[in-house]
Amino acid sequence: MAAAFDAAGFESVDVHMTDLLSERVSLSNFAGLVACGGFSYGDVLGAGSGWAKSILFNDKLKEAFAAFFARPDTFTLGVCNGCQMVAQLKEIIPGAANWPEFTRNRSERFEARYVTVEIAPSPSVLLKGMEGSRVGIPVAHGEGFADFSRTGGRDAAIRKKLVALRYVDNKGKPTERYPFNPNGSAGGITGLTTEDGRVTIMMPHPERAFRAVQLSYKPDWMTAPEGPWLRLFQNARAFITSC
Repeated sequence: MAAAFDAAGFESVDVHMTDLLSERVSLSNFAGLVACGGFSYGDVLGAGSGWAKSILFNDKLKEAFAAFFARPDTFTLGVCNGCQMVAQLKEIIPGAANWPEFTRNRSERFEARYVTVEIAPSPSVLLKGMEGSRVGIPVAHGEGFADFSRTGGRDAAIRKKLVALRYVDNKGKPTERYPFNPNGSAGGITGLTTEDGRVTIMMPHPERAFRAVQLSYKPDWMTAPEGPWLRLFQNARAFITSC
């Protein structure tokens, strides 16, 4: 993830939760916040919940994150485990009220594979200019099902164009069919954004496809060293530069 942002012109800083808890580092010094995919809390079931609650149940941290999300000159990206975590912070994220939570895959298995997603029209500043593209991307998760049963509102999210990414089949149609859709999310939903587009969450891993050599397969005409997902990170840079 750091390499992808560095490639787009950022200076990436690795910040641990302990840095924030001890106040060695302040979010006020940053323009972008990225909750990476990975294995927080050993990647046990509900790991994203544990990560989120370490913020929500600490008054100082909750206030700091809320202040960051409220700043109009910031962006946030949550991927995989980070997607689960940021989704559960929606009470302090403006414009995220209709987000779901992410729960156990319908397959009841950890899914690591290369899939295709369609980038839907949305206000996401990170996906600007990418709308309508159907692009290959890696996934690696056990809890990627976009679950609206207990939280959020699927119809409202669709109506407000907060759905940013959908899994599609080989004909380019949004799908719930396995393995095109590795977790069974209704309508293929696998990425969302806020109403102002500054916070984007997704289950797939764009940082694993920002270079062409990372792709499991690619068309013959794709000869440049850059992968299709580098655009997301360049969009982040363009957004910050414009603020």
